[in-house]
Amino acid sequence: MVCLNTSTHSHPDTFLLGGIPGLEEAQFWIAFPFFIMYVIAVLGNVIVLFIIKTEPSLHEPMYLFLAMLASTDVLLSTSLVPKMLGIFWLNSREIGFHACLAQMFFVHAFSSVESGVLMAMALDRYVAICCPLRHSSILSIPIIVTIGSLVLARGVLLVSPFSFLAHGLPFGQSCLIPHSYCEHMAVVKLVCGDTRVNVIYGLFVAFMVVGFDVLIISMSYAMILQAILRLPSTDARLKAFSTCASHLCVILAFYIPGLFTFLAHRFGHNVPHHVHIIIANLYLLAPPMLNPIVYGVKTKQIRERMLRIFSRKELEQRVPV
Repeated sequence: MVCLNTSTHSHPDTFLLGGIPGLEEAQFWIAFPFFIMYVIAVLGNVIVLFIIKTEPSLHEPMYLFLAMLASTDVLLSTSLVPKMLGIFWLNSREIGFHACLAQMFFVHAFSSVESGVLMAMALDRYVAICCPLRHSSILSIPIIVTIGSLVLARGVLLVSPFSFLAHGLPFGQSCLIPHSYCEHMAVVKLVCGDTRVNVIYGLFVAFMVVGFDVLIISMSYAMILQAILRLPSTDARLKAFSTCASHLCVILAFYIPGLFTFLAHRFGHNVPHHVHIIIANLYLLAPPMLNPIVYGVKTKQIRERMLRIFSRKELEQRVPV
């Protein structure tokens, strides 16, 4: 497809997002599950944030990291879903060049931040189980703020070059991005020129973010497992495992689709394109939807606080004016 409104610069004024190539006729209906996932993600994470903010007993490291995760989930899903629904429901496929680079930055930056928060939560579980008496002193509020700031700074600093490098590349006449959002490698594939720097830097960022975080998470849980197995009673072991179960579910929901998407872009030439795109969308939508559900069900304090809020509203509605 030839670009519309091509300027005299080396890049087009607009790109066209293809949605889910091969499933154009079904996109209208596919959008409904994505919309429901987005609504659940936003409402669920906003409720979690509200509960943590208004409940002083939840101002502890685990819940402060959970608040960071909930904030990141809202921003991550909002950075791509509105435009995605516009493609599926309104056939609004055009996106400005700079808007595309901005979306690419936000999607990858918030993905990096989410990975970093999951890593920080694994460290929190390690300290809580292996050094319970020093938990509050090791992970004090200033330390938590510092960790959150470093995770955010890492995401911004490592992902920013994606947009700057792409801005200076010479694009060809094709401006169709066969994707539902502006993903880095999907944009780079439209370039008519040498993209080795972009590809190598993309691999570097992936290993610096995901590789580092997965290594720290694996080491943390290896030491947690050793500590749990040394506990004297079965009940104590089960309780310790229970405190980590929700976090492990969230980790698997985030990293498994992400790993598939990463490998499919570079090596999965035999993977059907629509399968790749759907999983890439789920990679960014499923964790924000599942996180508040998993933590809401598994975390006693959040679950009880949520039940109190809804039971109070129900009583207020029943009381006659």
